[in-house]
Amino acid sequence: MALINTEVKPFTTTAFHNGSFVEVSDSDLRGKWSIVFFYPADFTFVCPTELGDLADLYEEFTKLGVEIYSVSTDTHFTHKAWHETSDTIRKIQFPMLGDPAGVITRNFDVMREGQGLADRATFVIDPDGVIQIMEITPEGVGRNAAELLRKVKAAQYVREHPNEVCPAKWEEGEETLAPSLDLVGKI
Repeated sequence: MALINTEVKPFTTTAFHNGSFVEVSDSDLRGKWSIVFFYPADFTFVCPTELGDLADLYEEFTKLGVEIYSVSTDTHFTHKAWHETSDTIRKIQFPMLGDPAGVITRNFDVMREGQGLADRATFVIDPDGVIQIMEITPEGVGRNAAELLRKVKAAQYVREHPNEVCPAKWEEGEETLAPSLDLVGKI
């Protein structure tokens, strides 16, 4: 899976967003930072904890100019039903994309063929539609929205400062590195 630094492939789908069904396509991921957040299925166990965690930090992501798109192979109708029946999911303000045909899931190479479910995967996409960060975890391991927020800030910083890189555990405002021959073997 060599999707880092590749452009998002074309797709169009229907999402449940703020009480309505809306069309979303790959063009909506351009011109701003985006997170495409795949999860296996609605009405499950780990998935609502992750989506709730993202919902709790959604305002922080939007302050950075980031839109979140959650994706499962469920339909937009199922997303609506889940939104109406779960207090955790009810707080979601980002678009919940339906992908029953698996087009988006296959575009990002995270389809569990034979099961019809998406892997637990996260993609951070820059304003040019290029994948900058990807993470895939096993079924039973939930992701951390605060760590994702930190990674987005690092990706944005590196994009704005092309001669600098962010070291491990970098937090906004901390020192970065300027790669050079003089640094080799000194860190």
